Amino acid sequence: MFDLEGKAALVTGGGRGIGAAIALRLAELGADVAITYVSAKDRAEGMVEQIEGYGGRGVAIAADNTDAAAVVAAVERTTAEFGRLDILVNNAGVAAEGVIDDVSLEDVDRVLSIHTRAVYVASQAAVRHMSSGGRIISIGSSLAERVPYPGMALYSMSKSALIGFTKGLARDLGDRGITVNLVHPGSTDTDMNPADGESAELERALIPLGRYGAAADIADAVAFLAGRSGRHITGTAITVDGGSNA
Repeated sequence: MFDLEGKAALVTGGGRGIGAAIALRLAELGADVAITYVSAKDRAEGMVEQIEGYGGRGVAIAADNTDAAAVVAAVERTTAEFGRLDILVNNAGVAAEGVIDDVSLEDVDRVLSIHTRAVYVASQAAVRHMSSGGRIISIGSSLAERVPYPGMALYSMSKSALIGFTKGLARDLGDRGITVNLVHPGSTDTDMNPADGESAELERALIPLGRYGAAADIADAVAFLAGRSGRHITGTAITVDGGSNA
């Protein structure tokens, strides 16, 4: 059901956290996997070793999502290394908190360039190389649809844009057999939002299951959409949040 043997994937921001879990899950299922990173070269190279430990090929590409040209270059490098591109996971992201009075225009530009523009640019570059059966999967946020506490307006705006993009691109690519979907993580235990962090108790109180998710929970949802099971799913979102948006 989840066999990705012979497939090639690119996971942006795949050097840590949710992105790393996704990259390793796709590799475990047989895919060759490229990841992008910004500065932690040693960690990214360690990820390549883990990816290749599953028997496939891995590559780490330095690419900052604020740089549109670098994002396109990462797609082209992936295709050159693997000879194909079947799966694009738009995962790279940053934390963004602050009430509107405290957020600068520079903050707005940076967050939107990473969460929104880069997703568009990477997807635009990727579809040039994808054939029927291709997958574009973006990582959104449960905060795209419900914002239960202050200080998240910019972050939520940047992630909610992916809903419209996903629906629109699914229409654009449907006749080419390429699916486009979105995974919305809720509170997930990573170094960006640790389960023992300052806001953890506030977030945990909103989760019916009473606990943070694990990065592997998000990776499993991506794997479901990337494989044969996702062949007739497009233009929609899977929310993996322990019920916090219920």
